[in-house]
Amino acid sequence: MKVQQNQWSHDAGWEGPAAAPGAQLVLIFGDRASVTHQALGPALTARWPRATLLGCSTAGQIHDTQVSDQGVVTTAIEFAHTTVRAATAPVTAADSAAAGAALANTLADPDLVHVIVVSEGLDINGEALVRGLGQNLPASVSVTGGLSADGEQFKETVVLFNGVPQTNTVAAVGLYGSRLKVGYGSLGGWDSFGPERQITKSAGNVLYELDGQSALALYKRYLGAHASDLPASGLLFPLSLRTHGDSAPVVRTILSVNEDEQSLTFAGNVPVGGFVRLMKANFDRLIDGAVGAGRISSEALGTPVDLALLISCVGRRMVLRQRVEEEVEGVREIVGPDAVIAGFYSYGEISPFTPKARCELHNQTMTVTTLSER
Repeated sequence: MKVQQNQWSHDAGWEGPAAAPGAQLVLIFGDRASVTHQALGPALTARWPRATLLGCSTAGQIHDTQVSDQGVVTTAIEFAHTTVRAATAPVTAADSAAAGAALANTLADPDLVHVIVVSEGLDINGEALVRGLGQNLPASVSVTGGLSADGEQFKETVVLFNGVPQTNTVAAVGLYGSRLKVGYGSLGGWDSFGPERQITKSAGNVLYELDGQSALALYKRYLGAHASDLPASGLLFPLSLRTHGDSAPVVRTILSVNEDEQSLTFAGNVPVGGFVRLMKANFDRLIDGAVGAGRISSEALGTPVDLALLISCVGRRMVLRQRVEEEVEGVREIVGPDAVIAGFYSYGEISPFTPKARCELHNQTMTVTTLSER
């Protein structure tokens, strides 16, 4: 596997080495203005006319150990023994499971090893999307990826497929071949606080009541001065969710609020009867979580890492601020100096926690996918 990275902006054009003509897959991550710029699509297709081009708008793109807000980072991958097939589907929050099933049915094949997915980031039920994928793929096929983002603006997210920016879209690439090795891991690092409360009214990923009280009013009371900055400030205080008594908790973060309905919309389902607690950041534990995800992913791979794909949550970036590159540097120490690091900051991460766990939607985690051909 050969991996090459470049940067592009509409002002400066291309930066970095000459194009790798044999690339079958190019990952493209950038800010929304750059991803939707009319010059980007032609620039990509001229450089890689035969490659599958997959990417999205972000809340920061990762290039080696640097995190940037402007321009586009491209990662061109030339496989020696692996083939690539791509698929897209329209998606909204109401039909997310069907979109996942459509992708899975299009990509299904006995040689399919792994699926990388990028999705609409706002009008989406990420948990349903993952369920639709998982129920229609063999258990041996792993899935990782993330929800596109729009910085801290939460206005519009974009998926880029073969040079064309699209809204309300989910896209995926299937990787096929026995020589491909894949590792993955996802960890958080947030601390729970306050009492655990039961969800007493919800519909899918929309939360109305906790312990019989308005969920939005209760949430605002905890946020205090931060409440006026919702939904962005909600990223600083996600919820830890247990769906039943002995279930492992997952983290859910806010996508939008509805003052008229006094409701909160999350990236994944918040079922009635579940239990939630508020969470807050611990700087060192966030960075330790990123390192742990890198370690789990690398150890699962069992061979030197060629490419590490990092998808981390915008909420982590908002908390870490100028320290954000520390979590990427922590992963670098694990995957080694020869691995190429790419990725982006998202509105949701898709991955199993560990290699033998089922795939889930996560919020506020660092998810690391490692790839190699041997």
